[in-house]
Formats: sequence, C-alpha cells, structure tokens
Amino acid sequence: MTDSFFVPLGDDKWLATARTRGPWDPGAQHGGPPSALLGRAMQRCEPRADMIVARFTCEILGPIPVGELTVSARVARQGRSVELLEAALHAGGRDVARASAWRVLRADGASVPSRLPVTSELPEQPTIPAFGAVKDGFLSAMEWRAVRGSFREPGPATVWARMRYPLVPDEEPSPLERVLIVADNGNGISWELDMKRWHFINPELTVHLHREAVGEWICLDAQTAVSPGGAGLANSVLSDFDGPVGIGAQSLLVAPRVRHPKGLDVKLRGVRCLRRLARRLPRRSGYRSSGSRAGCRRGGC
Repeated sequence: MTDSFFVPLGDDKWLATARTRGPWDPGAQHGGPPSALLGRAMQRCEPRADMIVARFTCEILGPIPVGELTVSARVARQGRSVELLEAALHAGGRDVARASAWRVLRADGASVPSRLPVTSELPEQPTIPAFGAVKDGFLSAMEWRAVRGSFREPGPATVWARMRYPLVPDEEPSPLERVLIVADNGNGISWELDMKRWHFINPELTVHLHREAVGEWICLDAQTAVSPGGAGLANSVLSDFDGPVGIGAQSLLVAPRVRHPKGLDVKLRGVRCLRRLARRLPRRSGYRSSGSRAGCRRGGC
C-alpha cells in the first residue's frame, strides 16, 4: 500500500491510490482527495506568494475513479490584486471534476476578529467512523476525533481531522490542501437521513477562507438542512487551534434509494455490461468504436 493519496506518473498524470477510496463505491474516490489535488495544481499555477486563495469551488461531474488521472490548471483572469484560477481532473476520456478559485492580494493593516463559533478543544481519544468504512480507504487514511455528535447518529457534529499520509509522496501538504481534504466531509458527519434509505450526494464543494490554516489538525463544525422537494445544504465552520479560518458549503441531491427485487441488481449490472460492450464494437457493426479492445473488466460493469 502506497503511503500517499496520489502517486505521480509524469506529464501531469497521477495515480489515485486506495487511500482515496470513498465509502460508497470501492472504485470511486471520496471528494476530499481530488479537491485537494485540484487545489494543489492551482497553487502551483503561476504562483503568487503575495496572494491567498479566498474562495475555492469544486464541481464533481461524475464518479472520480480510483485510477489514473490527468490534472490541468490555468490562470483564467490575471490581475495585480485579484486572479481567477481554473483546474480540471480528466479520466477515461472526459473531465470528472472542475474547480475554480479566486486568489486575492494579502491584506495589510489591523485584523478584525472572526465572529464565528470558537474552536473546540481536541479530544484525546480517536473516533472510528462507523458507516461504510472501507479498510485502507479515505476514512481510515484520516485520523478523526469527535467533539460532539457521532458518525453513528444523525444531527450536527463537530469533528477534528488530520491526514495520516501526505497528498503526494515526499511533500508536506499545504494549508489549503489540509482544509480542502477535510471540508468535503461536512455532509458526511452531519447526516440527517437514514443512509440505508436515502442518498444525499453533493455535486459540489465551496470553501471561503479569510486566512491560511496553521498545523495538521482541521476542525469541521457542520450541520445539514433538508427541505421538501429534494434539495439539501450542508454548511460548516472550518478552524484550526487558533480559531476559524473560513466556511464550507455543499449543495445536496437528496433522493430515496431504489430497492430492486432480489436478483434484479445482478440483471441490471449485466445490462450495463452489454451496453458498454456494444459501444466498443467496430463501426461496421453499426455501433460506435472506442478504439479499445472489446471486453468487460471484472467488477467494472
């Protein structure tokens, strides 16, 4: 097992390790590691030491595979005081995530104390996630310490977290990377609906920051609201030992899980497999060709 979330392959290509694996699908990443990787790419794009990332948004366009990824970043709007950055993750012939960020000139002068809730103290005992915890996946690649609430109970929660491994080998994670990898857990720790009966999926993550975090530990103070009509919102206060550093928000798709009759799940997987095979057949057969050898990977259908 590689002791990092991603391994470099050269030419802006990265291999996501099992440490990025989310709790719902062993072939898909949790949203935290790819958000941090996008943040890393933007910080290294024409870097400005006199600027700080003040807002970061990641749009999750579909399941992000635990596999090979290509990362790209650019300055979309240059400026002396404000710049807009864009980045993308590419896998399997398409973009799987896009991100944008505003970086602004660092402020001079006196600071104004934050009026956000005061940071809670770090508990002595670690917390073990209870739901969908995949061995060697993302949840076990992080250290968790709950202040209030629980992974086992619905409702608002306050949790400290830190990375057990670096984002990439032989590199100390930046303050932005530490915040982003934790921020995507707001809806997960403050769930309000039975996860066996409901989906509450966030297609995006937005983080606003007023200063850089200090140290390894990030505190996530989160709560979730769900309204009639299938919409939800998870919001959180992000802090370090010195106090709040910013806020995070996740829009949520809330929908009931579909329960199929016994055996139908297997049939549906078979249908999806056949459809994938059909797309790979040569054009002369009347189907589109993907240019790859027809076949079904074990467990990939």
